[in-house]
Amino acid sequence: MAEEPTVNLVDDDPSILKTMGRTIKSMGWNVRDYGSAQEFLDEFDPTVHGCIVLDIRLPGMSGLAIQQRLRSDDVHTPIIFVSGYADVPTTVHAMKEGAIYLLEKPFREQEFLDCIALAIERDAELRSRLSNRAEAKSRLALLTRREREVLDLLVIGRLNKQAAAELNISERTVEAHRVKVMKKTRAKSVAELVRLAVTADLDVETTYSSTSKSIFSSPHN
Repeated sequence: MAEEPTVNLVDDDPSILKTMGRTIKSMGWNVRDYGSAQEFLDEFDPTVHGCIVLDIRLPGMSGLAIQQRLRSDDVHTPIIFVSGYADVPTTVHAMKEGAIYLLEKPFREQEFLDCIALAIERDAELRSRLSNRAEAKSRLALLTRREREVLDLLVIGRLNKQAAAELNISERTVEAHRVKVMKKTRAKSVAELVRLAVTADLDVETTYSSTSKSIFSSPHN
């Protein structure tokens, strides 16, 4: 059974931590609380599924500074800000940097729980995308340089004859590389190759224009 998500609470007021923690635990989620920015940065584990509930005004280091620190460290765990002093510029900045929501104290319990549920859902979606991307990249990493060149042309709709002309190799050689590409990536069709390339964020033409539409719609690829 998968472990329940963890909600990380960061606030310098112990009574608020206790109240929020009790509310969160009533939903079956795990809770970790931190009384300072430094404690949070020292102990937070970004590999654990969940979210962060972060007070904007903390002694020593603001919540916005923590948010920026996490982003610079490539940590994208969803953040819900809470504050009793939020102004419009602060709110706009927090949201632009990717915060899920900014709740003004005092806030309604149901609103708080709804925000956490949304943040946890977003985190699950992000982790799934990252896992899929890593899997796609690992498959594509098996290709040789020439096989990768053939793949790049296939996913933008080039026929074997066209790919051969662009790579200055024979059409038979392109076909041989294509077979190896399909085998190594475990793709059953060109449409699957396109999806794999998109998932892996390959630096190929991403519009695919009408070509991609025909690839996805045709039953013969």
